[in-house]
Amino acid sequence: METIYLAGGCFWGTQRFLDQFDGVLETQTGYANGPTAHPSYQEVCADSGHAETVRVVYDERTLPLGRLLEYYFMVIDPLSVNRQGHDEGIQYRTGIYYTLESQLEEIRAVYRAEEEKAGAPLAVEVKPLENFFPAEEYHQKYLEKNPGGYCHIPPAFFSLGK
Repeated sequence: METIYLAGGCFWGTQRFLDQFDGVLETQTGYANGPTAHPSYQEVCADSGHAETVRVVYDERTLPLGRLLEYYFMVIDPLSVNRQGHDEGIQYRTGIYYTLESQLEEIRAVYRAEEEKAGAPLAVEVKPLENFFPAEEYHQKYLEKNPGGYCHIPPAFFSLGK
């Protein structure tokens, strides 16, 4: 098992999207790479500096990191700064936050391929994970609990892994 942290705009949709794939063993929404410990959702929405992020525990043998990142890039606008869909603010920035240096080569390979595809520099951060604080319980699996909740990801994308 390995872990990667993916910021893809609103974490509700990112979590729901990633949960569908074989090899994703566990996901958790939270707040990453901000300046303070244990922020509340209200603080994050008031520009605390944290990114809405999904912690993804995955089986590298079933779902290699490169493929997982290809899925991630399917549901973000990698050129958008601090915005995904109608959500705008620093907490909606995109980022790939790693905990193992061994992940970096694969991250960079996918990143370069996506940059070539886009024909422009990407606005996706690639950084070591500085910190991660789980979001409040009501944010966990939010779109499962609230199927009509807003999401920047088109609903058809939630059944790609079926």
